[in-house]
This record gives sequence, structure tokens and C-alpha cells, in this order.
Amino acid sequence: MDSKSMQMEKRKTDTKVRTYHFVGIGGCGMSGLAAVLAQHGHRVTGSDMQSSEVVDRLGRRGIRVQVGHGTEHMPEQVDCLVVSAAVKGDNPEVVWAKERGIRICKYAEMLGELTREIRTLAVAGTHGKSTTSGWLAYMLKEAGRDPSFVIGAHVVQLGSGSGAGSGEHLVVEACEYDRSFLNLQPWAAGILNIEEDHLDYYSGIAEIKGAFRDFAERVVPGGAVVANGDDVKVRETLDGAAVECEYYSVMGEGSWQAVGIEYENGQGVFDLVHEGRKVERVKLALAGTHNVCNALAVSALGRRAGLEEPEICQALAGFTGVGRRMSYKGEVGGVVVVDDYGHHPTEIRVTLEAIRSKYQPKRLFCVFQPHQHSRTRFFLSEFALSFGKADVVLLPDIYFVRDSETMRAEITAGRLAERITAEGGRAKYLGDFESILEYLCGEVKSGDVVVTMGAGDVWKLADEFVCRLGSDSQRK
Repeated sequence: MDSKSMQMEKRKTDTKVRTYHFVGIGGCGMSGLAAVLAQHGHRVTGSDMQSSEVVDRLGRRGIRVQVGHGTEHMPEQVDCLVVSAAVKGDNPEVVWAKERGIRICKYAEMLGELTREIRTLAVAGTHGKSTTSGWLAYMLKEAGRDPSFVIGAHVVQLGSGSGAGSGEHLVVEACEYDRSFLNLQPWAAGILNIEEDHLDYYSGIAEIKGAFRDFAERVVPGGAVVANGDDVKVRETLDGAAVECEYYSVMGEGSWQAVGIEYENGQGVFDLVHEGRKVERVKLALAGTHNVCNALAVSALGRRAGLEEPEICQALAGFTGVGRRMSYKGEVGGVVVVDDYGHHPTEIRVTLEAIRSKYQPKRLFCVFQPHQHSRTRFFLSEFALSFGKADVVLLPDIYFVRDSETMRAEITAGRLAERITAEGGRAKYLGDFESILEYLCGEVKSGDVVVTMGAGDVWKLADEFVCRLGSDSQRK
């Protein structure tokens, strides 16, 4: 038995073996958590409404998953029922557990319990947490540390957004919505930036900063927070916090710095400096200044995890990103199509800047699907100013999620189009995807770039547009 296997077996004997049943196991976070628990010696079963590659992959790991929700295939013994946020109280498996007095635990709570068993690296922030946590997991994997990871996006080079490794580390994307990251107890934490967001839950920036400070102080004794020293709100939040803080910076002082930054096709090239000493000149595969910042966070967290500087630099250069972050979808007839998850004004602004720098388009068309009526209303002015780098902005209806019908009636995508136009932009509200596709097919020319943006299902439009461009090209 090799040393990694021996390490795993020791952890299994050190922890009481429990039986967990996951309701809605096919989701990215739920499936990853289930796999990690199984890897660490616990008995795991689950159910989901439909079969999928994720479900099949769990089956290959020895996790029995039933398709459909019912009690006929429930294990004889269940210590805890783990439920996703989408599972309702009248679910038959939930009812079954309630009748028997079995503990019912939400995903975030269960993930928090796991962080008390495994040395956890948690990445938080308003923006960039999926990319940074995916990058960190990739770095550890490339260095032979074989981490477990639970991330809210597909990590292209790892084949998934979650995985169960044999190493000692767990990498987690820590979400601030409804304070779910306060369930975690990390050994090291990253705080990338702090801005107003999720204002359907938080009253404002003071409450958001308070939640991030509470998160920072969840770090276990002997651990540390790695934080963006260029972000004023981050510094204010951590000032006087009862935790060791290590800062990184692209503009000022910090333990980790990016010095002499240049850009080649939008990709950052810089001297990685640690404690005042140049480590190596690094060229990133990812575009944008925001990814230079993310690279510094990854470097600091990787070093905290015991990686050597050459291992860090190799992974900085080799990482190609996570799904739906400036994802290249195709090029047909000189038209490039890109898809991105950006749904906050800051994310839109920096992503459009990065796309312009990388592709140098003749014209940049942005199809933006607003996510939530509440977010659109709260940030209406900020959204209107965030599309300055786009030549044309096309808007479908707002993606409806979590909001009330009252909120739905208070704001429309048409009103956002009017505000963008009032700020000097060119915006069109077209309502549905089909109308947008017809407009694009009639307008775009060689040298143009089209980017779809938003947290909803706008990625489907990007895929369909590439198909239509290909069909039109073949007909010509």
C-alpha cells in the first residue's frame, strides 16, 4: 500500500463511519460532496429525478443512485438525509426521514461538517471564486497532491466541477449568499473582493462586510486568510479581525505581487514577486487584469498548501479556465462566439474589456440576459454603465429566479435597454432568443465578436448561433 492509500485508510479509521442519503444527488455541488464523503470512508446513496453522466459517474464510484424520488429503494439505515436547495418538504424521501426522526441536513451544512474532517482551502468573494478555486484545485492536482474539490463550475482540465481525491486537501468555492459560507471551517481562506450583491438577502454593504468578516474568523487556529490588498472593502473588513491575514496586490504592497504587467492578446505577463523577491516571469493563459489578481490569490493559497514556487508557476501558466468564463464557442466565417457567466455590473465591465483586448474585434455584440428582477432593479444604474466596451447590447427577458411576482412587475429588460441607451450605449430589447438569433444572423460580419452573458440559460443561444452560422456558411 502506497503512502497516499495509507493516509486515506488512517482518516477512515479516525472518523466514525456514517450512512448518508442525498436527495437531488445529481447537482454539481451535491454530487461532489457525495463523492468526497464516500472517498473518506462513509456509506453514501442518493436519488435524482433523472439519469445523467454525473449519476453514472457516481455509480462507477460504487455510490448507488435511484432515478426518481421514492422510499422503496431507501437504505435500511440512514444517519443523515442531505438535501439540495431545490428539494421541497413534501418530497417522499424527506417525509420518510421526518417520520423516523432521521436528521435532515442542507447541502451547505453538510459541506461545513466535511471541512472539519479535511484540511480545507475555501475561496470567497463577490467575483472570481469559481475560477480561483478551480485554478487552485488544478494546481494541487498538477503538483501530485490529488485534492478533493467542490466548485460551482465545470473545471475544464479536471473534467468536472467536483471530485474526490486521495490527498489531504479539499478545495471549496465558498458562497456568501444566505451566509452559507459560515457553515465552513477552513484551514485557509481566500477573500478576492467584496461588493454589493445579493441585495434580495443583504440589506447593504455593511451587512455584507460583516458576513465576510465572520467568514474570515471561521478559519481554524493556525490557519490564515489570503486577501486582496487592493480592495478597500476587503481591507476594511479584515482590519482588526481575529485571524492571520496575508495580502496580495497588483498595485501596492503585499506578500505576493504582480510587477511589470504587460498583455499579449489580453493575457497577462508579469513578474511573480514573493516577499520582495522575483520568483519567475509568468504568462497566463487567461485574459484580463482580474485574472492576474486571481493568479496571485492562487499562488498564495498554493504556497499555504505546501507547494513549491516552480510548481506554482507551472500551474499559473497552464490553467485554461472554468466553464462559462470567456469560453470560446467557435468561429465561423470570421465571426467569433464567446460565452460568459458574468451577471454583475463589475463582471460585465471587466469581461468585455478582456474580450476586446484578446480578440480586437471590429464590433463587439453582447447578448446579456439579466439574472433576477431584484438584481436588475437594485443595480439598474450600474448595469447601464457597464457595457461601455460593447458596440451593441441585445437583451432578452430577465431570467426569473427566486423573486416574487411583485418584484417581477417592477422592472423589465426593456427598461434596462432604455437606461443603457440614455448613457450613450446602443441597446435593443428583443425579448426572446429567436428574435435575437435572427437579428445577429442579419447583422454580424467577419471580424465581429459575439458574447453571450448571464447566469441563466443564455449559453444555449451561443451554441445555437454557432450552429446557424455554420449552416449559413455551408449554404453559401
